[in-house]
Amino acid sequence: MIKRLLQCVRQYKRDSILAPVIISGEVLLEVLMPWIMAKIIDNGIDVGDLDYIRNMGFLLILCCIVSLACGAFAGKFAASASAGLARNIRKDMYYNVQNFSFHNIDKFSTASIVTRLTTDVTRIQDAYQMIIRTAVRSPFMLISSVVMAFTINWKMALIFLAAIPILGIGLYMIITHAHPVFERVFKTYDKLNRVVQENLYGIRVVKSFVREEHETKKFKDVSDSIYKDFLFAERVLAFNGPLMQFCAYGCMMLISWFGARLIVLEGETALTTGELTSMFTYTMQILMSLMMLSMIMVMITMSRASAERIVEILDEKPTIHNPQNPLTEVTNGEIEFNGVEFSYSDKAGKPCLSNINLHIKSGQTVGIIGGTGSSKSTLVQMIPRLYDVTKGEVKVAGWDVRNYDLEVLRDSVAMVLQKNVLFSGSIKENLRWGNPDATDEEMIHACELAQAHGFITEFPDGYDTHIEQGGRNVSGGQKQRLCIARALLKKPKILILDDSTSAVDTKTDALIRKAFREEIPDTTKIIIAQRISSVQDADMIIVMDDGKVNAVGTHEELLKTNAIYQEVYTSQMKGGDDDGRTE
Repeated sequence: MIKRLLQCVRQYKRDSILAPVIISGEVLLEVLMPWIMAKIIDNGIDVGDLDYIRNMGFLLILCCIVSLACGAFAGKFAASASAGLARNIRKDMYYNVQNFSFHNIDKFSTASIVTRLTTDVTRIQDAYQMIIRTAVRSPFMLISSVVMAFTINWKMALIFLAAIPILGIGLYMIITHAHPVFERVFKTYDKLNRVVQENLYGIRVVKSFVREEHETKKFKDVSDSIYKDFLFAERVLAFNGPLMQFCAYGCMMLISWFGARLIVLEGETALTTGELTSMFTYTMQILMSLMMLSMIMVMITMSRASAERIVEILDEKPTIHNPQNPLTEVTNGEIEFNGVEFSYSDKAGKPCLSNINLHIKSGQTVGIIGGTGSSKSTLVQMIPRLYDVTKGEVKVAGWDVRNYDLEVLRDSVAMVLQKNVLFSGSIKENLRWGNPDATDEEMIHACELAQAHGFITEFPDGYDTHIEQGGRNVSGGQKQRLCIARALLKKPKILILDDSTSAVDTKTDALIRKAFREEIPDTTKIIIAQRISSVQDADMIIVMDDGKVNAVGTHEELLKTNAIYQEVYTSQMKGGDDDGRTE
């Protein structure tokens, strides 16, 4: 885990190395200063040697200035290294998520990924800064101060060794009790983010059903859970302060008692006044180092759970990837399904798709119809490899889709999904998702085909009209038509409309289909719909039922031979003429 995170340091290795090196210089100077003060007291003040006091005083001031400069530079480099590490971790996580297949994404909730990219990375940043600065300073200070203390009087220095086991046992107990709580609380953070995200995304539904109190209670329950976990963890960590103070003041009392006893009983031959003063300073340095070490252990305990969650994302391997020597061109829109089976999970008892055998010629218009849960959307997601088949093969232009370069394949297949997504920005910016280099004339033509040009020109700013996040300032039908136009700008070999005209009226739907027939005859068009009128003019209609192909044929053939199609037609087309076409 640590090795994986350190791979993200990269260009900040220099700062990560300079920070502890400069800190070491600062520590050496700080340890030297009490020794200089002892010499000033013993060899200067006690004997009245002003020149000695002046010279050593200048040396002490110089040490202070250099130590201050070292501390400032070390802080600068540590901040740069920790911020850079956090930047690289976020970048690597985000890039890896972009490469995830739908199967990978299904393993992590959106709220969990957001928490890992924000809260967890911030904790790692804080911990790393403390590690390369304080985690170097404290042990080095501790060892140097103990060595100096033993140099002055080894008997009194044994007091420090007696305090270390007490601190060690106390810290071990604190950490073992606090870490499981932090692991649990970060998972609860995911739930909190999910509650907030769902509430904000569905705020219109919440208000229309007057469920504000219910949503407030949901948030309060999760928030209270986090509060209780943190309260318990902080109570455990709170023992760190009293433990440190007990050891610090205990050492101070013992040194005062033993030091005074040595001076009184044995005179300054055993311990001078300056040495006793420096022992007090070294005592504080040692105990402060131990206190900082305990804080580091607490920080590492808190960040360990975050590190584990981050590495989960970094180590997740995309289940769909490019083959060796991939095909770099899709020549046409011919599609074949040969013995296809698919399951979302290996643990699923029944496949979502089974025994799918289809052949769609390039340029055909194909309708797919079926009840809710019949796996219509799942079927078309096999074509651009949003998922890979469990068994069998899907071919495009005569080649298994797994042989194509992913970018090339998906660039040749345009999908307009059930859930229409627009991004914040102008209409032009949203349309250029389909083709970043599209000209204004190409955008206008695509919008005309999608029957979107009319309502766009009615906006005061036309194609420069700002779209709010999620397309909240346009209607459902307008959003669908903009998404269709965006897909058309790709000039795809295969165009898939997954129930993407459900929010437009039948007249507009018919105009869109007419434009497709006349303007893009060579593009294979797959239309998933609930309405018979949306697919009845298709060259071929596929009836799906329970993950299987129930029937394939034209509108007239299915109307005569297929019970499911007849049932849908009867429920929707009452009042139509005999051949199934409405007036």
